[in-house]
Amino acid sequence: MTIHATNLGKVGFPTPLIDGIEKVTGRAKYTADLPALGALVGRILRSPVAHGRILSIDASAAAAIEGVVAIVTGADCQLPYGVLPVAQNEFPIARDKVRYRGDPVAAVAAIDEAIAERALKLIRVEYEELPAYYSARKAMAPKAERIHDDKPRNIEREVHHEFGDVAAGFASADLVRERTFHFAEVNHAQIELNASLAEYDAERDWLTLHTTTQVPYYVHLAVARCLEMDPSRIRVIKPFLGGGFGARVEALNFEIIACLLARKAQGSVRLLQTREECFLTHRGRPETEIKLKMGMTREGRLTACHSEVIQRGGAFAGYGIITILYAGALLHGIYDIPAIKYDGWRIYANLPSCGAMRGHGSVDARAAFEALMDEMAGELGLDPFAVRRANIVKAPTTTMIGQKIMSCGLAECLDKVERASGWKERHGKLPRGRGLGLACSHFVSGASKPKHWTGEPDATVNLKLDFDGAVAVLTGAADIGQGSSTMAAQVVGEVLAIDWGRIRVIASDSALTPKDNGSYSSRVTYMVGNAAISAAENLKAILVAAAAKKLECQPDEIECLHELYRVKGGQDRGLSFQEVVAAALVDTGTLTIKGTFTCPVEFQGGKHRGGAIGATMGFSYAAQVVECSVDEMSGKVTVHKVWTAVDVGRALNPLAVEGQIQGAVWMGMGQALYEETQFHDGRPLHANLLDYRVPTIADTPDIEAFIVESIDPNGPFGAKEASEVGLCGFIPALMNAFSNAVGVRADTVPLTPEHVIEALDSRKATQ
Repeated sequence: MTIHATNLGKVGFPTPLIDGIEKVTGRAKYTADLPALGALVGRILRSPVAHGRILSIDASAAAAIEGVVAIVTGADCQLPYGVLPVAQNEFPIARDKVRYRGDPVAAVAAIDEAIAERALKLIRVEYEELPAYYSARKAMAPKAERIHDDKPRNIEREVHHEFGDVAAGFASADLVRERTFHFAEVNHAQIELNASLAEYDAERDWLTLHTTTQVPYYVHLAVARCLEMDPSRIRVIKPFLGGGFGARVEALNFEIIACLLARKAQGSVRLLQTREECFLTHRGRPETEIKLKMGMTREGRLTACHSEVIQRGGAFAGYGIITILYAGALLHGIYDIPAIKYDGWRIYANLPSCGAMRGHGSVDARAAFEALMDEMAGELGLDPFAVRRANIVKAPTTTMIGQKIMSCGLAECLDKVERASGWKERHGKLPRGRGLGLACSHFVSGASKPKHWTGEPDATVNLKLDFDGAVAVLTGAADIGQGSSTMAAQVVGEVLAIDWGRIRVIASDSALTPKDNGSYSSRVTYMVGNAAISAAENLKAILVAAAAKKLECQPDEIECLHELYRVKGGQDRGLSFQEVVAAALVDTGTLTIKGTFTCPVEFQGGKHRGGAIGATMGFSYAAQVVECSVDEMSGKVTVHKVWTAVDVGRALNPLAVEGQIQGAVWMGMGQALYEETQFHDGRPLHANLLDYRVPTIADTPDIEAFIVESIDPNGPFGAKEASEVGLCGFIPALMNAFSNAVGVRADTVPLTPEHVIEALDSRKATQ
């Protein structure tokens, strides 16, 4: 497809993603597609024991096989890693102890796959088995064996916050209710399998890693740490990526193992994981138990909230500290609640580690909140829309925990889905077994503090301009399908008023592009977008000055009209963009212009412990109505229609925004109806995409998406995030639609036929 229209690529216009052609034609090269002549095959030996001490490892027989080039064990890596400096307790290969079935204990590099597999079978490992725990409750028992020696009762992190007078809030309520919810652990199930290609140049002591990651910078840090190498000798490149959703927002063991093997083999190693290994690497949303208590006046105003959350985090820390904080922090920021208490526990267990997943930390907590809120509204005879409207936070404001809210379009979101769904005419009037449900949600537009505080800007973008008139946008931001490279090109094109075809985006190569913290917490559009605008404005100033000098006027007299620079009000034809470029390069040559963005201190959260989590430059908001039917004989729940309105600040690319909204709804539906990681004695029962049920096109309902633009004062051209908030609201909207359909409240997700029948049976038992 050739793009001719000069408007394409500018802010506010529906724009095809700049890498879409490569993806749909198959020309895109993913990590597993990269040519690597002579690369060795890497394979990982995994523990069959869920919890145990490693007494001995004998790899001599494997090393003696012809074609085996390198074997690494825990002895080859002395330092642990982790995304947070305060929680680095995972080794890429287990040392002394294994903590889940599948924990890497050795790895092999061989000339082909068959030899590598044969070598793994000859490695002898002796274990002393220890008690293993597969539930949070059992792991946190007083006398439980410690999974990590420094963590009594296997508590990774506990959080206790109270803001406002909670006791007084409950005392002033006309209705107080409490309910316990259970949300299953789920996996991202991204299409592309994990893969790394590590190339070690022994003569120069250089290491190049191509890998499936959302955070090249954090992978770079982890590789340098674990291999104890000077970071300047490491290059990390992210090729095309086939899905992330949070699965890849931290360095993962296979990436470091590939590097260890490559260095020991003094060459190149390709390490590809099977789908089962991807499930073992995991990093999904943790199994969560939530006990929620809320107070409400007879008019529908919330008076207090107390949430108790227990998350089963798996074997290692990962993002656990942040996840358990998000579950409490995002009780704030959407409704004006005068008193909130939060108690959270993140618990280690002998299972694959959980991590960040789309809507990080907020999804289960929001589902519980919106479901109980709906239940209480019904008990008071209040309309769910009226209750939400009565409690919406007003912008601009600062929450009790220091979150600054500069824009909020939730009221308009509610208006749109109420009208479109025919709520007033249809709610409560549908046939038995069919129902409508409403929920609201919000999410951050970028965490306002990086995980590793360095004092550097939150985002940096470089623009390179040379004799050919092409503008190269160099960014470390990881495009994982969300369209960040397209966004960067759009905002640069908007500021410079140049043709789309002049712009080339070069992304995610640590040797070429400036550092970026990565694609997580929906930070890229907000932070990288602002940095790209800054760079483009800096470059435009140089071009305007060059044009002014050429036209013998002052810079403020120059106007730029789509690749034409001329004197305002003048009759001269002006200068073409190419002529201005030539003038700007006189005496200087190639121009490389930098733009940066740094989150102001006042947006970095409260002073309490953990106050930075949940702080952001801008919150996005969403309202959803779901229509479903319930077959009370089979327990099957079917979603027929979804109306969703999302306040995105401003839609830089409405085409991409609509796709992100639809994808969020679809992913939320997977968690709400089907998805659940299950284990038997620590063995996964779901380690493929047949047993692990995700929605297919046959399950997908009609999704009607509405874009609401509140124009955030700090966002790039007013934009906020668009891809996570929609997921957070779908699950409770479906829970509420289910209740409306059959008259019973669901407190267990997913709403599989088994869980639905249990809920229906419990209703019969109380009748």
